[in-house]
Amino acid sequence: MINFHKVLIVTAIAFCAFFSVWGWREYQRTGTTWSLASSIAFAGFAVGFAVYLRFLRRFLSK
Repeated sequence: MINFHKVLIVTAIAFCAFFSVWGWREYQRTGTTWSLASSIAFAGFAVGFAVYLRFLRRFLSK
């Protein structure tokens, strides 16, 4: 079950990273605040998921 959870987290990291890059490119193209905000937010989500994945065993052992 833990391995499946890891796969889901890695998928979430990949999605968030992709969407962050897409949002940044959209911001460069259009200059909209929404694109910048979503890019920054999804970059933060990707980092958060990566930290969660790194310390997953510690979270689950509590």
